[in-house]
Amino acid sequence: MVAEVKTPPGKQRETLPPTRRRAPERRIAIWGPLLVVLALALMLIAGIWRHISQESAQKQFSQQMSKTSVDVVSVKADSKPHKLWLPGNIVANLETTIFARANGYVAKWLVDIGDRVKTGQVLAELETPELDQELQSARGNLQQSQANYDLAKVTAERWQQLAQKLVVSKEDNDTRQSNFHAAEATLSANKATVGQFEALQAFKHVTAPFDGIITSRKIDVGSLVSQGSGTAGTALFSLAQTDPVRIFVDVPQSDAPLVTVGMEAKLFVRERPNRNFTGKVFRTAGAIDPTSRTMLTEVDVPNHDGALFTGMYAQVKFTLTNPNGPITIPANAFVFRAEGPLVAVVTNENKIHWQPIKVGRDFGTYMEVLRGLDENARVVVNPTDDLTEGLKVEPKEAPPAQQDPAKPGSSQKGQSQQDQGQQGKTQPAQPAQGQSQPQGGK
Repeated sequence: MVAEVKTPPGKQRETLPPTRRRAPERRIAIWGPLLVVLALALMLIAGIWRHISQESAQKQFSQQMSKTSVDVVSVKADSKPHKLWLPGNIVANLETTIFARANGYVAKWLVDIGDRVKTGQVLAELETPELDQELQSARGNLQQSQANYDLAKVTAERWQQLAQKLVVSKEDNDTRQSNFHAAEATLSANKATVGQFEALQAFKHVTAPFDGIITSRKIDVGSLVSQGSGTAGTALFSLAQTDPVRIFVDVPQSDAPLVTVGMEAKLFVRERPNRNFTGKVFRTAGAIDPTSRTMLTEVDVPNHDGALFTGMYAQVKFTLTNPNGPITIPANAFVFRAEGPLVAVVTNENKIHWQPIKVGRDFGTYMEVLRGLDENARVVVNPTDDLTEGLKVEPKEAPPAQQDPAKPGSSQKGQSQQDQGQQGKTQPAQPAQGQSQPQGGK
């Protein structure tokens, strides 16, 4: 049967072969099933891949869950410089009370409190009438003894010549020679007495023994004074040398080996908040007081402008470096149980080991370990009760906030305020004597 195709009028009708008319149906019949099979194959491959991925993820999750993750820090010996604040009182480099060395009364005084004086400067003048009379009497005795000496000398020389000529006996000559030596001794004694009274009379002028400042005047014109010291004598002035000034502090035994002669020290005074005073360790006692377990240390501070007054309360800051510092750990790594203080240490096999330790000083955010830990040991931060002995764990470095507690080389809040106090801020609360304040908290 031949298909008929309508043609427009005037054109010849064409006929198509059957093979050409069935080609599209053939292509559809061939490629259709192949496309279906290909789509099914792709869906199968996608499902298998998804299944494999899920199994891999589940396996990885199972492996991760099989190990407990812990935060650890590597402990180290504390060799950073740390600041030691100690209280002390400012005292003069030289200080003395000037007493009268002669009996009498005050004729006039030439200096008053606050005056700066030089060595040998006259501070006051005394009237000594009794001493003047004694000196005059001693000089009269000296003149008399000088005359007796001159006569005895001439006589002894004459008798010596007569004795050589055998005119007089040896016994009479010895008597005259003895009288001469006695007159000579009397003359020497009277000279010494006159010299003594003249030296005492020189004390009518009271002078300064060293450069300094008059801190007190205890006399007035007409005041009766007597020689001597303490309760036996009369105090006239108090004199102090205030450049440099000295501060004595008691260094605790734990820090005493670190304080050496010549090392620098800072001085903080509440009344001079904007001043920075620097001194040096001048000397140490070199011994520990068995009662207080401290070492007496002297710090000398220049005071050219007199800004520091004797008697002021001050705080001295030492910056100490301990090459053999103790092991330190964060406070949140410490656990106290019935068997004592413990820390959870991660071994080289990444297993938990509960290590007993001996704790030293507690500074709040960190503490010292005196015994039980080696340097570079990995310690668990914030250990929990499920960390049993021998448990396999996965250690991770703790965040900086946990692994960097306040170190002895850094300052706490009170320390920071004290450093700021030298820039016009308020003074910090006074630390306990001998306490080494931490420096971290900046």
